[in-house]
Amino acid sequence: MKQGELRGVVALDGPSGTGKSTVARRLASTLATRYLDTGAMYRAATLAVLRAGVDPTDRVRVAEVVSAAEIAVATDPAAPTTTLDGATVSAEIRGHEVTAAVSAVSAVPEVRAQLVAEQRRIIADAVLHAGGIVVEGRDIGSTVAPDAGLKIYLTASECVRAERRARQDGADGRLSTVEETLADVQRRDTYDSTRTASPLRRAQDAVTVDSTDLDLAGVQAALLAMIAQRGLCRARAGSGSEH
Repeated sequence: MKQGELRGVVALDGPSGTGKSTVARRLASTLATRYLDTGAMYRAATLAVLRAGVDPTDRVRVAEVVSAAEIAVATDPAAPTTTLDGATVSAEIRGHEVTAAVSAVSAVPEVRAQLVAEQRRIIADAVLHAGGIVVEGRDIGSTVAPDAGLKIYLTASECVRAERRARQDGADGRLSTVEETLADVQRRDTYDSTRTASPLRRAQDAVTVDSTDLDLAGVQAALLAMIAQRGLCRARAGSGSEH
């Protein structure tokens, strides 16, 4: 397949530790299109709550803090930076404190309504000006972009997800054992799938891709094939064909 620019939206959902961010960024880069990490937005909102000294379970105060926060994400897959109130927080939002609190903050209906509206604005802008975008999160296919041309639900076994997350944390200087990471993965799975507002679930028309036994190249190959089959890939100038 000749790889070209994406036209339309690819929604990539799934639980923690499946490699969504890495897969989505690589896919967006390959297709010369934009990329949106919605999880980074919820993490930035959580950081705002923690900085304000607010209990993440205090829904009223959480909603107030996030409403006043200025959260922005860059959609260049080569530099997906996140800013909070004008300052870059891309590294800080990946810390253990934010990870432990993000599920509670992201479960607040007012927070989700605010960030989903912004996510939809970003997606519309990308489709209008860049032709398409790869969006990853937990409710993209079901809530944020229900009309996406391709919806993927990326999953893997709990143990594999914990091992991947622990390796990533170690590479980023955040040390944790696989056992600790597994407990965190299980906790987030339960919290995200049982929340009232936009719970983690597979969209009815999403394609499930189990990455337990697949490496990054294998997952990307599978997704590129699906994109081509659905006619979502526009050949680059000079390629002589359209897919």
